[in-house]
Amino acid sequence: MGNEIITQTEIYNEVKKQLAYEFNCAQDDFSKEENTITAAILHEKRRKFSDDVFFLQMATFGKGTVISADGSIHPWLDEWVKGKDGIWLFEQHNFFELETEIRKYGYKMALTHHMFLPGSDLVNVDTDLHIKWLEQEEITEFYGREEFSNAICDRFRPERPDALAVVALDGNKITGMAGCSADSPKLWQIGIDVDPEYRGRGIARTLVTLLRNEVFRRGAIPYYGTSLSNLASWKTALSSGFTPAWIEVESRKITEDEFAK
Repeated sequence: MGNEIITQTEIYNEVKKQLAYEFNCAQDDFSKEENTITAAILHEKRRKFSDDVFFLQMATFGKGTVISADGSIHPWLDEWVKGKDGIWLFEQHNFFELETEIRKYGYKMALTHHMFLPGSDLVNVDTDLHIKWLEQEEITEFYGREEFSNAICDRFRPERPDALAVVALDGNKITGMAGCSADSPKLWQIGIDVDPEYRGRGIARTLVTLLRNEVFRRGAIPYYGTSLSNLASWKTALSSGFTPAWIEVESRKITEDEFAK
């Protein structure tokens, strides 16, 4: 481990402050044991994953759950959360009840995002990989390439631009790329892709750790997200100095094709 450059409390406070904008709640609501229900809004300081307000979204840091939702469903939500610990609202039997209800309004639940935060130290990295750093303007040439779909966005997105990337090279061949999008001024999300031929060699761990350290050095906080069943991604996060921190999920509108099925 290296020197501590930010405390764990500061990291969590910054994340909870950001989520408070998006969930229309107080920062301390994420530390409460009880559940909190708020009105859905589209805050100008949100991480801009959507141009539309979410009909429903919810998040937990392992205690109570904060639910931001359209007012039309608040009476049902008030009853739904009664007697339930927040962490169990994400379990399948409760999720089924929620899904059934919001479908009446033309919505369904989308992906569950399992989010990781780093420890407060820089992590030492010893590697013999040939490493190359890419600044924002150097990432442009890689947009649209399927093999880097997790590491960088599909195109330049000014609302959450890819700020930095790092690649591992075998000669001129890119064997892996880790990139980060500046989802907010302080929170930069890391993604990783490794060429299938080169997996199992620690490339993902090395690149993610290097990028994690550099994001810290640039005054931002790195974070990492994956899905429930992507165990390879979980292992990369854990081995790169991240630990599970919170879970969030949002709804999305049901498409006409889905209605027809």
